[in-house]
Amino acid sequence: MSSTVLHASRRHITSRLNPLRSLSIETTSSSDDLHPPPPPSKHSTAKLRTRLSPAPRPTVPHRHQVLPNLPANFGRNQLLSVPNSTRALLESIVADFDAPIRYAFAYGSGVFEQDGYQAERDAPMLDFLFAVTHPAHFHSINMARNPSHYAMYARTLGSSFVSRVQEFGPGVWFNAFVQVKGRTIKYGVTSVDNLCSDLLNWNSLYLSGRMHKPLRIIKDDARVRLTQQVNLTSAVRAALLTLPAEFSEKQLFETIAGISYSGDPRMVLPGENRGKVGNIVRKQGLQFRELYCRLVTGLPGVHWPADSSTIQQDTSPIARVAHLKKLPPVLLRRVRGRYASDSSIPTFESDETAYWQRIAGDEQLPLVLRNEMSGIVRYPATVQTLKGVVSGGPVVAVRYGMDKLRKWWTGSKADM
Repeated sequence: MSSTVLHASRRHITSRLNPLRSLSIETTSSSDDLHPPPPPSKHSTAKLRTRLSPAPRPTVPHRHQVLPNLPANFGRNQLLSVPNSTRALLESIVADFDAPIRYAFAYGSGVFEQDGYQAERDAPMLDFLFAVTHPAHFHSINMARNPSHYAMYARTLGSSFVSRVQEFGPGVWFNAFVQVKGRTIKYGVTSVDNLCSDLLNWNSLYLSGRMHKPLRIIKDDARVRLTQQVNLTSAVRAALLTLPAEFSEKQLFETIAGISYSGDPRMVLPGENRGKVGNIVRKQGLQFRELYCRLVTGLPGVHWPADSSTIQQDTSPIARVAHLKKLPPVLLRRVRGRYASDSSIPTFESDETAYWQRIAGDEQLPLVLRNEMSGIVRYPATVQTLKGVVSGGPVVAVRYGMDKLRKWWTGSKADM
């Protein structure tokens, strides 16, 4: 009798607990036992993403970022100041883009003053560069939100066409003569991977060369800041190898600023000012010093007193080897290829130390370096110049060319 009562009691308790047990294990059941979720209701209050109006993805740190956190003072030389009004304007323009941007900076005469140009009646065009994670995704959203930024044929062919064209040459797509916040701007779009690769390797010197000169960072990224610091140091090493034992800071800055212009086909056209490098350095000397002073004084064999504009360096082959071996891979490979046929230089395999010292001590090394840097710049710069006709269309290309001619003519009269 007692056994029967006990079993009945257990069945009663079990029946009472079964609903609770099923609730407690509901969220941990195997996905194989669950049916797929029902489609969202047409009356759902959440805003659905449509093809015509895609919602932008939130800007978040890249999950594969090499260094998600850098020391607070790392790369502080890159954070150049501008007037508060300029800073607010640049930030408001970048914030006007709904498409996700990981890294953005502004550069050129619209941000930092350049010598040789008289005050213009209209405000100068502002130049920007945006580095994004997925260019096709950026162009898809940006084309939907800002169709007027793109030529008619580009809008017709779509974002996938734009992203494919972008990959040619240095990997940048430019939209020019765009009106944002009452100002005329030009902005380039590239991928973060492409930007960082050029900063480290000098594949084209198109992006890395622009970033040798002062710029205003608007949206920062740890990975880009790290690789940009490598890029700036590489520019210093390359410049030191082409300079004598004693030189001025102006010579150093003009050598660095001139890297991206050497080999650029636009420099042989009447639309570019031949004295552009000097114009940049004369008005932006303080920004150049902020960018490079700590990097220069941190290198071995270089002496730059704080109260002096004269720099001295050790030009012995041993000291120059330290700079030569740490040049960007693409440039170093080209330099080694140039000396490969020189029978007076021992082979790398037979005597590595003698091999490097012989190249570093060669009197022709500065000329070889200048020629090879020009060779890196020439082809990508030519391709990008031709892409300007494709990206903007013939009307924008002609307008851009006329704008360049106007600036050149204004600068020429100012120099007279």
